[in-house]
Amino acid sequence: MTNRGITQPLLDQLHQTHHTVGLGRKRFRRSKSTPVGEIAPVEINEIKNDQSLLRSKSILDKLHPSIRKVIVYLVIYLGIGTICFYFDRSKIKGKKIDGVLDSLYFCVVTMTTVGYGDLVPNSATTKLLACVFVFSGMALVGLVLSKAADYLVEKQETLLIKALHMGCRVGPSEILEEIETNKVRYKCFMVAAFLIMLIIIGTVVLTRVEKFDTVDAFYCVCATITTLGYGDKSFSTKAGRIFAIFWILTSTLCLGRFFLYVAEWNTEKRQKEIVKWVLSRRTTNVDLEEADLDDDGVVGAAEFVIYKLKEMGKINQHDVVAVLKEFESLDVDQSGTLSTADLTLAQSS
Repeated sequence: MTNRGITQPLLDQLHQTHHTVGLGRKRFRRSKSTPVGEIAPVEINEIKNDQSLLRSKSILDKLHPSIRKVIVYLVIYLGIGTICFYFDRSKIKGKKIDGVLDSLYFCVVTMTTVGYGDLVPNSATTKLLACVFVFSGMALVGLVLSKAADYLVEKQETLLIKALHMGCRVGPSEILEEIETNKVRYKCFMVAAFLIMLIIIGTVVLTRVEKFDTVDAFYCVCATITTLGYGDKSFSTKAGRIFAIFWILTSTLCLGRFFLYVAEWNTEKRQKEIVKWVLSRRTTNVDLEEADLDDDGVVGAAEFVIYKLKEMGKINQHDVVAVLKEFESLDVDQSGTLSTADLTLAQSS
């Protein structure tokens, strides 16, 4: 392996640092890349006070940047789509109720790929417009709305954890640890609950507004949120289409996120099983030979950690080599350690 000349000094330095911290020497340092959550409490209060003055200007400013971006993109998309389909509404055939409402409804049905068939393009112009808006709508849902959905779900995780631990005092550190440990599982639970609520609401609205029986209403709901859209059952009243504009977008997105979180959960469970197997299996002489990066016949703590992380799939040999190459390029004096002088010389060269 290349860069073995600098490997052992680096590993010794890491090992010594580990023991130094264990002796109780506490030093507070904050690097430029440190997350905001690790900033000192005094600095956090100052930042919050400054931000509170800025965010109190308007309701839109109080929203998270991701949510503001979603609102802007969605308004632009639906606005352009509604205007285009409104001026071309005479070339859209089907059951029509109101020009603007039908155009907005047709735009939402197109972007979510539901495609009931109750309103269909009937000319070359509207067909080309539908092709443009279905692809741009899918991109909007996949790239922008999905990020907003993730953000909203994560914001509700704290409430879910507090609800699960009612009667117990749960501090901020315990909440953060619980979220980090079971993050994907909680996302699945929350999205599943929200999806069930949307299914119930959709079924109730279809039975009362569209006058469907319960089976047909549930059938239409399932055909909609899965974007199956047979078209035999759809929203045909003014109130129903107003509801559909919001409900279709929310329910189809929710189902997509649910399946994504389930896939992430399965991947996470498989990764945890691999980690458990790696930590429980017996270490052999072959493992020691593989873990001995500097070929000195012994394996240090840092070498053992790196080897186990490679076995778990957390890192690979390419990552280790890349990090060692960067270390070697910064270690100008070839001492095996990094100092301010090394960084100054490396930057100047």
